[in-house]
Amino acid sequence: MTDVTAAGEVPLPPAPFKSSVMQIEPQWIDYNGHLNMAYYNVMFDRAIDEMWLQIGIGPAYMKERHCSTFTAECHVRYIREIHLGDPVQITIILLGADEKRLHTFQEMRHATEGWLSATSENMSLHMDMQARKVAPFPSDIRARAQAILGSHAAVARPEGIGRNVAMPSK
Repeated sequence: MTDVTAAGEVPLPPAPFKSSVMQIEPQWIDYNGHLNMAYYNVMFDRAIDEMWLQIGIGPAYMKERHCSTFTAECHVRYIREIHLGDPVQITIILLGADEKRLHTFQEMRHATEGWLSATSENMSLHMDMQARKVAPFPSDIRARAQAILGSHAAVARPEGIGRNVAMPSK
Protein backbone atom coordinates (compact mmCIF):
# COMPACT_ATOMS: atom_id res chain seq x y z
CA MET A 1 0.00 0.00 0.00
CA THR A 2 1.30 3.45 -0.87
CA ASP A 3 1.10 6.25 1.66
CA VAL A 4 1.46 10.00 1.19
CA THR A 5 3.98 12.32 2.82
CA ALA A 6 2.87 14.91 5.34
CA ALA A 7 3.21 17.56 2.66
CA GLY A 8 0.89 15.46 0.50
CA GLU A 9 3.07 15.92 -2.56
CA VAL A 10 4.83 12.68 -3.45
CA PRO A 11 3.48 9.24 -2.56
CA LEU A 12 5.71 7.12 -0.37
CA PRO A 13 6.91 3.81 -1.78
CA PRO A 14 5.38 0.67 -0.25
CA ALA A 15 6.95 -0.55 2.98
CA PRO A 16 9.21 -2.40 2.78
CA PHE A 17 10.64 -1.05 -0.47
CA LYS A 18 10.86 -3.69 -3.22
CA SER A 19 13.35 -3.41 -6.06
CA SER A 20 12.63 -4.31 -9.63
CA VAL A 21 13.25 -7.97 -10.48
CA MET A 22 16.87 -8.41 -11.55
CA GLN A 23 18.64 -11.08 -13.54
CA ILE A 24 22.05 -12.52 -12.80
CA GLU A 25 24.56 -11.87 -15.55
CA PRO A 26 26.58 -14.87 -16.87
CA GLN A 27 29.98 -13.26 -16.13
CA TRP A 28 29.00 -13.01 -12.44
CA ILE A 29 29.04 -16.80 -11.98
CA ASP A 30 32.25 -18.04 -10.38
CA TYR A 31 34.10 -21.36 -10.66
CA ASN A 32 31.85 -22.80 -7.91
CA GLY A 33 28.88 -22.43 -10.25
CA HIS A 34 27.05 -19.77 -8.24
CA LEU A 35 26.88 -15.99 -7.96
CA ASN A 36 30.30 -14.65 -6.94
CA MET A 37 30.20 -12.79 -3.62
CA ALA A 38 31.19 -9.46 -5.20
CA TYR A 39 28.07 -9.43 -7.37
CA TYR A 40 25.72 -9.82 -4.41
CA ASN A 41 26.96 -6.33 -3.52
CA VAL A 42 26.37 -5.13 -7.07
CA MET A 43 22.75 -6.29 -6.87
CA PHE A 44 22.25 -4.81 -3.40
CA ASP A 45 23.73 -1.54 -4.67
CA ARG A 46 21.42 -1.47 -7.69
CA ALA A 47 18.43 -1.99 -5.38
CA ILE A 48 19.51 0.77 -3.00
CA ASP A 49 19.91 3.11 -5.97
CA GLU A 50 16.25 2.44 -6.80
CA MET A 51 15.23 3.31 -3.24
CA TRP A 52 17.42 6.42 -3.18
CA LEU A 53 15.37 7.70 -6.13
CA GLN A 54 12.29 7.45 -3.88
CA ILE A 55 14.04 9.57 -1.25
CA GLY A 56 15.25 12.03 -3.89
CA ILE A 57 18.97 11.35 -3.71
CA GLY A 58 19.68 9.77 -7.09
CA PRO A 59 21.87 10.95 -9.99
CA ALA A 60 19.87 14.17 -10.52
CA TYR A 61 20.46 15.08 -6.87
CA MET A 62 24.19 14.62 -7.35
CA LYS A 63 24.20 16.72 -10.51
CA GLU A 64 21.95 19.53 -9.25
CA ARG A 65 22.82 19.70 -5.56
CA HIS A 66 26.33 18.26 -5.56
CA CYS A 67 25.58 15.75 -2.83
CA SER A 68 25.45 11.97 -2.73
CA THR A 69 25.82 9.04 -0.33
CA PHE A 70 28.79 6.81 0.46
CA THR A 71 28.54 3.46 2.18
CA ALA A 72 30.48 3.60 5.45
CA GLU A 73 29.80 0.05 6.62
CA CYS A 74 28.31 -3.10 5.13
CA HIS A 75 27.60 -6.55 6.58
CA VAL A 76 26.57 -9.20 4.05
CA ARG A 77 25.32 -12.66 5.02
CA TYR A 78 25.28 -15.38 2.34
CA ILE A 79 22.46 -17.74 3.25
CA ARG A 80 21.61 -19.79 0.16
CA GLU A 81 23.34 -20.07 -3.19
CA ILE A 82 21.78 -18.29 -6.10
CA HIS A 83 22.53 -19.29 -9.69
CA LEU A 84 22.37 -18.09 -13.27
CA GLY A 85 18.74 -17.97 -14.37
CA ASP A 86 17.39 -17.26 -10.88
CA PRO A 87 15.36 -14.01 -10.83
CA VAL A 88 16.19 -11.82 -7.84
CA GLN A 89 14.22 -9.18 -5.95
CA ILE A 90 15.52 -7.19 -3.01
CA THR A 91 13.46 -5.71 -0.20
CA ILE A 92 14.83 -2.80 1.80
CA ILE A 93 13.83 -1.52 5.21
CA LEU A 94 15.02 1.88 6.33
CA LEU A 95 15.93 1.20 9.98
CA GLY A 96 17.23 4.61 10.92
CA ALA A 97 17.83 8.10 9.58
CA ASP A 98 19.37 11.15 11.14
CA GLU A 99 20.82 14.39 9.84
CA LYS A 100 23.74 12.65 8.06
CA ARG A 101 23.11 8.89 7.98
CA LEU A 102 20.77 6.23 6.60
CA HIS A 103 20.72 2.73 8.12
CA THR A 104 19.23 0.05 5.86
CA PHE A 105 18.63 -3.70 5.89
CA GLN A 106 18.21 -5.56 2.61
CA GLU A 107 17.02 -9.07 1.85
CA MET A 108 17.80 -10.73 -1.49
CA ARG A 109 15.18 -13.31 -2.39
CA HIS A 110 14.47 -15.59 -5.31
CA ALA A 111 11.81 -13.49 -7.05
CA THR A 112 9.37 -16.30 -7.84
CA GLU A 113 10.05 -18.90 -5.13
CA GLY A 114 10.58 -16.41 -2.29
CA TRP A 115 13.49 -18.07 -0.49
CA LEU A 116 16.16 -15.93 1.14
CA SER A 117 19.58 -15.90 -0.53
CA ALA A 118 21.43 -13.11 1.29
CA THR A 119 21.08 -10.05 3.50
CA SER A 120 23.00 -6.79 3.65
CA GLU A 121 22.94 -4.29 6.48
CA ASN A 122 24.42 -0.89 5.63
CA MET A 123 25.24 2.51 7.04
CA SER A 124 25.30 5.23 4.39
CA LEU A 125 26.65 8.73 4.88
CA HIS A 126 25.37 11.88 3.19
CA MET A 127 28.26 13.56 1.37
CA ASP A 128 28.90 17.08 0.14
CA MET A 129 30.68 16.11 -3.07
CA GLN A 130 32.40 19.46 -3.52
CA ALA A 131 33.98 19.36 -0.06
CA ARG A 132 34.18 15.52 -0.11
CA LYS A 133 32.97 15.53 3.49
CA VAL A 134 30.02 14.18 5.42
CA ALA A 135 27.30 16.84 5.55
CA PRO A 136 23.71 17.17 6.81
CA PHE A 137 20.86 16.32 4.47
CA PRO A 138 18.91 19.31 3.18
CA SER A 139 15.64 19.74 5.10
CA ASP A 140 13.45 18.47 2.23
CA ILE A 141 15.47 15.26 1.85
CA ARG A 142 15.63 14.72 5.60
CA ALA A 143 11.83 15.14 5.81
CA ARG A 144 11.36 12.61 3.00
CA ALA A 145 13.70 10.13 4.68
CA GLN A 146 11.86 10.58 7.99
CA ALA A 147 8.51 9.95 6.28
CA ILE A 148 9.84 6.73 4.74
CA LEU A 149 11.39 5.77 8.09
CA GLY A 150 7.98 6.24 9.72
CA SER A 151 6.27 3.99 7.18
CA HIS A 152 8.99 1.34 7.57
CA ALA A 153 8.63 1.36 11.37
CA ALA A 154 5.51 -0.79 10.98
CA VAL A 155 7.37 -3.50 9.04
CA ALA A 156 8.32 -6.61 11.02
CA ARG A 157 12.05 -6.71 11.64
CA PRO A 158 13.72 -9.63 9.88
CA GLU A 159 16.20 -11.92 11.60
CA GLY A 160 19.80 -10.84 11.25
CA ILE A 161 19.65 -7.12 11.95
CA GLY A 162 22.63 -6.00 14.01
CA ARG A 163 24.50 -9.30 13.78
CA ASN A 164 28.24 -9.40 14.42
CA VAL A 165 30.83 -11.55 12.75
CA ALA A 166 32.14 -13.92 15.41
CA MET A 167 33.00 -17.53 16.05
CA PRO A 168 30.08 -19.50 17.52
CA SER A 169 30.11 -19.64 21.32
CA LYS A 170 30.56 -23.08 22.87
